[in-house]
Amino acid sequence: MRLKITIQYDGTDLSGWQSQPGESTVQGCLETAFEAFGCGRVVVHGAGRTDAGVHALGQVAHVDIDKVLEPATWIRALNVKLPVDIRVLRVEQVTEAFQARRSATGKVYHYRAWTSAVVSPFERRFVAHAPYPHDLDRMRVAAEALVGLHEFDAFTVADRDTLTTRRNLRRLDIDVHGDELRIEAEANGFLRSMVRTIAGTLLAVGDGRMSVDQVLEALATKRRGLAGPTAPARGLTLVRVDY
Repeated sequence: MRLKITIQYDGTDLSGWQSQPGESTVQGCLETAFEAFGCGRVVVHGAGRTDAGVHALGQVAHVDIDKVLEPATWIRALNVKLPVDIRVLRVEQVTEAFQARRSATGKVYHYRAWTSAVVSPFERRFVAHAPYPHDLDRMRVAAEALVGLHEFDAFTVADRDTLTTRRNLRRLDIDVHGDELRIEAEANGFLRSMVRTIAGTLLAVGDGRMSVDQVLEALATKRRGLAGPTAPARGLTLVRVDY
């Protein structure tokens, strides 16, 4: 039987999604929870591999198991075994045609930056600190240039495990809510560190460290050194995975 699982997590104290020996990871904790509940050794397949320190409001995974329980029972059983910074929100039985990663049609991330001089202790785990004036109009011009079907070589890492860097960035919105500057990105898929690099680039445009022309040049030449810095992991959250 295949289960589709929707998960939330505070990634601050986690070493990312993927299981690693001696590290606390989302995948590892989920697999341990299933095993502790008498399911034996299983592999939990995620929709994507979030890096250490990155959070999720709606990560999705699938797992194949022999044990048959009601969804509400699975939720209670797993959450009892999981650390408090990982919660299972929903469990659904699906067909074997469903795969958390390959069946996904899109993902939404948001990146949060705190622009005042002092970061609230209630926000510090989930925002990057950027206490400078930001030119939102200029940031939005740069963001619009990135929207569409492009090869995002300049906005990823060299050791990625993907065959192509071509992605359709469907939406890249920038809004301000009080002291929070939020960048929201929606695409058919994202490369490793892509959202964090886009966020770092847009923040650099906003505070004057980069120009819009430099962003265009980075995109056109596919040279990582011409894009902005990779923004800190703590500001990034996977909002949802679409199917």
